Amino acid sequence: MPEEALIVVDMQRDFMPGGALPVPGGDRIIPRCNDYIREFMKRGALIVATRDWHPENHISFRERGGPWPKHCVQGTEGAEFVVELPADAVVISKATEPDKEAYSGFEGTDLEEILRKHGVKRVYICGVATEYCVRATALDAVKRGFETYLLRDAVKGIKPLDEERALKELERAGVRIL
Repeated sequence: MPEEALIVVDMQRDFMPGGALPVPGGDRIIPRCNDYIREFMKRGALIVATRDWHPENHISFRERGGPWPKHCVQGTEGAEFVVELPADAVVISKATEPDKEAYSGFEGTDLEEILRKHGVKRVYICGVATEYCVRATALDAVKRGFETYLLRDAVKGIKPLDEERALKELERAGVRIL
């Protein structure tokens, strides 16, 4: 059983430049995320990919009073992954209910149960956006007792100042930044 998992957070078209809710320069970490996916596969680690998988009328959309433009709608091109995931990767869909927001890959999903079932003790996290879904997923991993590492060269935030603030918060919470 693998004791470690790589969690690839929200590497989807809509979060890349040209998408509905782009992370500036988010596409620049695609090659690094792919390198980590290959490296962790060789180590026998569990590969997990989280994704926003919103219904058409999700509460986070501006049309419903939320802060975001419509993005990562279930079954659309914008919701497709931009990284090279293995066929046996575990895909975790979050924010799937119209009236519930979810930034963390653990929120409203069975991610914790899957990790425990596979004997995972350590999680390594990459993806977008550092100060939103990456941050929330890392904080929840620590709260659930997983040794948690953030792969700094494979995360990207929206605003540099907010990203730095999030990284400091993660360190204080016990996330190790590599």
